[in-house]
Amino acid sequence: MTIDVPRIQARVAVLLAEHGIPSAAIGVLHAGELTELAVGVKNVETREPATIDTVYQCGSMTKTWTALAFMQLVDEGKIDLDEPVRTYLPGFTVADPETSAKVTPRHLLHHTNGIEEAYGDPGEDDDVYERMADNIADAPQVFPTGHTHGYSAALGYAILARILEVLDGKRWDDVMRDRLFDPMGLTSTSSWREQVDETRAATGHLIRSLDEGPIVTPVDHLPRAFGPGGNITSTIREVLTMAHVLLHEGTAPNGKLIVSAESVREMMRSRVPVPDPYLFGPAWALGLIVCEWHGETVYATDGSTIGQNARLRILPDSNTAIAMLTNGGPRESFYRKVFNEILTDLGTVTIPDLPAPDPTLNLDLSRYEGVYERPGTRYEVSADDGKLYLTLVLDPMQADFLQKPDRIRYALLPVSETHFLLPPTDPLEDTQTVAIYDFTNGTARYLHTNCRIHPRSG
Repeated sequence: MTIDVPRIQARVAVLLAEHGIPSAAIGVLHAGELTELAVGVKNVETREPATIDTVYQCGSMTKTWTALAFMQLVDEGKIDLDEPVRTYLPGFTVADPETSAKVTPRHLLHHTNGIEEAYGDPGEDDDVYERMADNIADAPQVFPTGHTHGYSAALGYAILARILEVLDGKRWDDVMRDRLFDPMGLTSTSSWREQVDETRAATGHLIRSLDEGPIVTPVDHLPRAFGPGGNITSTIREVLTMAHVLLHEGTAPNGKLIVSAESVREMMRSRVPVPDPYLFGPAWALGLIVCEWHGETVYATDGSTIGQNARLRILPDSNTAIAMLTNGGPRESFYRKVFNEILTDLGTVTIPDLPAPDPTLNLDLSRYEGVYERPGTRYEVSADDGKLYLTLVLDPMQADFLQKPDRIRYALLPVSETHFLLPPTDPLEDTQTVAIYDFTNGTARYLHTNCRIHPRSG
């Protein structure tokens, strides 16, 4: 089976316009064959076309790269995933003494450490990850270590990066270059914005209305604190070079062994359940999300910055990887339509639809009602006329910029006793999924959506 590139390009052009996304670079690795294409513009103001050599921000896809470098240390016998972090960072301390003593690299890779992202402002200097590790001495627990999954946007992988720095004796950016980028033959991938060739870089965009169309983001890069968890930039081909390593037992396209086959297997099989299994998948592995597509196991790694988005799906049973980089979004509906077009061309399994609500469920609504929040994010769950609703409380400045109200109310449509759909209230949104769960004391303790966890606060 082969991809009908002209048809896919034409279809993507239509979908980009429908979703208000300026460009997409798409790549497919299938049975050893590489297919690349790009559609749209790098910047809506300059109208310069995107190409397969355009560099995009990969966001949290960076975590997979950091995990690969970390697994090299496992291969070298310098790291045990189940030894306490304190073994490698003796001064490691957070507010909870048990977590301080027991949290392991595996907890950090799995996003089960439960430590609040309370690292303050660690600055933009080379000691940023050392400062982050030092700054969390008073950081509270969002949940007990190992109790559940709750995505750590920056902190967890910054701690892993600090371990890499200590053991290799160099800054994380240099670790990534020496351990991954150079051996894999990557010339367009970098870990720090000051290394990016701006003449090749896509500009991020946000969208407030389809009538206005995409506008250039006011925040063109993430702080350096997000480095190990979100700051790699790359081209579509070089993202697929990383995918090749995972598809081919640790070996890059140039023949170099990057990590052992055993480490790749460990990355894929060491898993914890994800409370909301529908948005991405039912489990989280080491730097990878585990998806189940109609009985086939697929591995995912995604990322978003403020105006750019990255998607990668690895299908080992089909010897296939498919990736997409955009300078707008993220939109689930766009990604699903584009990937399913390509997967259908290839004759492989496609992305399953979200589940349907179950109108027969008779829930005790009082068990769900309450406030669930983390710093900067607040959800209010309430019952009204026998139905559940979720209100998202936006930061007033964010709401003003996006031209949205600061309180957005969604219907919660039950799929099961713990899982719900959130139908969109705006044509720019897609249906979202939410888990409200852990009824230890009769009422739910946590709300989990978009991989993030929010404990009950009232």
